[in-house]
Amino acid sequence: MTTDIPVEHLLDEERFGLQLSLVAGKAGLSRRIESEKLAKAGVHLTGFFDHFRPDRIQVLGQAEIAYLESLPTQEMEDKAGAFFERKPVAVVITWGAEGPAALRELADRYGVALLRSELDTAIFSAHARSALDEELAPRSTLHGVLIDIFGVGILLLGDSGIGKSEVALDLILRGHRFVADDVVEVVRRRGDVIGRGSELIRHHIEIRGLGILNVKDLFGVSAVRERKKIELCLELIAWDKIESVERVGVDEQFREILDVKVPYVHLPVSPGRNIASIVEVAARNQLLRLQGIHSAKEFQDKLLENLSARANERKLGEIE
Repeated sequence: MTTDIPVEHLLDEERFGLQLSLVAGKAGLSRRIESEKLAKAGVHLTGFFDHFRPDRIQVLGQAEIAYLESLPTQEMEDKAGAFFERKPVAVVITWGAEGPAALRELADRYGVALLRSELDTAIFSAHARSALDEELAPRSTLHGVLIDIFGVGILLLGDSGIGKSEVALDLILRGHRFVADDVVEVVRRRGDVIGRGSELIRHHIEIRGLGILNVKDLFGVSAVRERKKIELCLELIAWDKIESVERVGVDEQFREILDVKVPYVHLPVSPGRNIASIVEVAARNQLLRLQGIHSAKEFQDKLLENLSARANERKLGEIE
């Protein structure tokens, strides 16, 4: 789902680090920010409002403030008034500047939050875009286990009690890195799906019979990762519940997570089957596929080539 946040959240220094304070327009703090993009207000202050985007935070830097202060009072108020009348979601003055007093009066009149940042324009814009990109990205939660195997983010899915956490524990013992168990928070970033553990149970894994274990404390900081791109979904399914089992591996399946297609494989589970080893092989195989090497398709091509050659030999024999 797509999220939005109130303008007021930007004032949370621990969360955003934007060094912001409210100057005027307190009523505008409840307005919702839906876009991670920012806009420089420069050209709009001249009266040109084509392509004006009220959903974007408008930034006033040194040049914009100097321009306004250079204008006769009435002209400055008219231009600034036309700007605030379009009710941008919020206006931020950078470099810790005060700006003309008229801006504060206009912010209160139109209910637009006027904020001041001690950061310079470039640093503020970069930090704000990055923070908003994280906050506003589409996100959801999945029930599964996420682990980093040979650099490949693998999401283990399956019914409760199928053995996902036990497989993950085996993989951790082999030196792979744990990301999340049970609740995997996923967010879409630039066409990728990134998974992480929920804050409450981060670094913890449940092993039936032992209870809740802290992977970081047990195996050290090198055994965990805070987040990982999901590159392969493996669903563990009891063998007797699978109607058909893939024997060759030519047909590729995908699972959509936040509208992103992620490679997906059914993995039959039965007593005595070494699932951890199979998951490792799946990770290695995915690495090969990312490099354009598809073992199953290469095998199929060779098989078809061989069959075609034999058919041609038989035809030649019949002609002779």
